[in-house]
Amino acid sequence: MERIKNNNRRKSMTQNINKLNTVLNYVKDTFVGKNDVVDLLGICLLARENAFLYGPPGTAKSAIVRTLSKTVKDGKNFEYLLTRFTEPNEIFGPFDIRKLKEGELLTNTEGMMPEASLVFLDEIFNANSAILNSLLMALNEKIFKRGKETKHLPALMFVGASNVLPEDEALNALFDRFLVRINVDYVNPELLQQVLLAGRKLENEEETEVPEIHADEVRELQNLCRTVDLKPIYEVYLNTIMSLRNTGIAISDRRAVKLQNLIAASALICGRNEAVLSDLWVLKHIWDTEEQIEILEGIINRTIEKDDHPNSHPQAMQNKTPNPEEVMKDVKILVDKWNEGMLSFEEQNVIKDKLRYLQTRCDWIRNPEQKQYIQQEIESLWQKILQTI
Repeated sequence: MERIKNNNRRKSMTQNINKLNTVLNYVKDTFVGKNDVVDLLGICLLARENAFLYGPPGTAKSAIVRTLSKTVKDGKNFEYLLTRFTEPNEIFGPFDIRKLKEGELLTNTEGMMPEASLVFLDEIFNANSAILNSLLMALNEKIFKRGKETKHLPALMFVGASNVLPEDEALNALFDRFLVRINVDYVNPELLQQVLLAGRKLENEEETEVPEIHADEVRELQNLCRTVDLKPIYEVYLNTIMSLRNTGIAISDRRAVKLQNLIAASALICGRNEAVLSDLWVLKHIWDTEEQIEILEGIINRTIEKDDHPNSHPQAMQNKTPNPEEVMKDVKILVDKWNEGMLSFEEQNVIKDKLRYLQTRCDWIRNPEQKQYIQQEIESLWQKILQTI
């Protein structure tokens, strides 16, 4: 009997994972050149963690989330563009007048954020102090609290978006609640024609069959995500967190605990119940500043490149062919910084990590002459670094 139950559970899990992957593939087909964005949103949905989309206007941030939301059935979705003047009522709902007459201060949350399965908050850093505290609790603990009123939120995932990073200290706490940071940029020029055709199709609302997954099926997968075995990568994960901290990337204990959910989600979405080394690819997307994006990519790529598991996540080793001129420009910047001298230990580590990253990128340059020239410049800088140690 127990074996039959386990088989049924495994069959249900496989069906739900297939449904989720079908949904994600549909969104990828709709938005050309955004596979990394969609895959990361899928990871966050599975892990029940929050995602932040960062990029200039016109990069389809809102449209991608809206399309993904459309595929989740039996769940209400909530989307709102925040301004400096947004009031709590616009997000959480107004006070219930009928209850107010009876002397009770309760919120009418119908159709508002506290009842939504997927929540998208555009221009998130316009949040003002009036809604900030309630928003922080909702994002972190999935709880809505207003006066004596406390409500557990059914949200599967929160997504925030902005074309700027926070500068105000008060907003750093809000940014910290988004575990994954997704850089959404304009697509590669080579894909522009496909983008135009896909965009035309989307604007004309041409009928295509929209795959779906039910909110309860997502919740089942989210519960399963907590059971994924992380022991195979635990030691490497601990060492990676320590290495990132030494590089100057602030990872709190709370974030270190939560990041395990992303690693587990990467394994589960590939149909595995245990993590492998390449599942650490998700750590490339926990940056606080644009400067950290390259540092993280260099460190994590060096960690996961040793893994040759046949069922790795497709984003694990997704290296983009670098522009030789840009790589050379970045090398020159590091040379100039090192030559300035008077660098702190932390600043020296940042330069070393960036140089290692550029060294990795250099391996992907196709033109052998350009590749050799840049490699010589990198090697020359390494020699200078070694002479000062």
